[in-house]
Amino acid sequence: MAEETGGTGLGHRAISMERVEKGVFEVTNARGGTMRIAGGDSADFTPVELLLTAIAGCSAVDVDFITVKRAEPETFHVEATGEKVRDDNGNHLEDLRVRFAVTFPEGEAGDRAREMLPKAVAMSHDRLCTVSRTVELGTPIDSALAAD
Repeated sequence: MAEETGGTGLGHRAISMERVEKGVFEVTNARGGTMRIAGGDSADFTPVELLLTAIAGCSAVDVDFITVKRAEPETFHVEATGEKVRDDNGNHLEDLRVRFAVTFPEGEAGDRAREMLPKAVAMSHDRLCTVSRTVELGTPIDSALAAD
């Protein structure tokens, strides 16, 4: 079995899920973190919201790691949106967008961070963010029953 890893390094990733009740699941990662997901009848995140969160979160971490080397942000807001549609390809999201609103302090360090911000967003989108790269590349998913 592959060793579980986390963080930004390369390697195997895995989560496990257990049903709590109808449409509600508890998710656990390799480091012991847990959260609940549900079908939309509660405040818990839905799988679609988690996909948007993963896309935005992955890029936000990339952009933060790059820009904070220059200056600590005063504000850092990220929004991910998409339209859920149903067509001949089944249910899916279209028009996925990630928008950053980041401010840095006045001064030389803030100027350097502001100058780097668009480059950091582009680097995350084009090469660094594993989540958005996987979605854009269209990696196949193998769904099957677990072996006994």
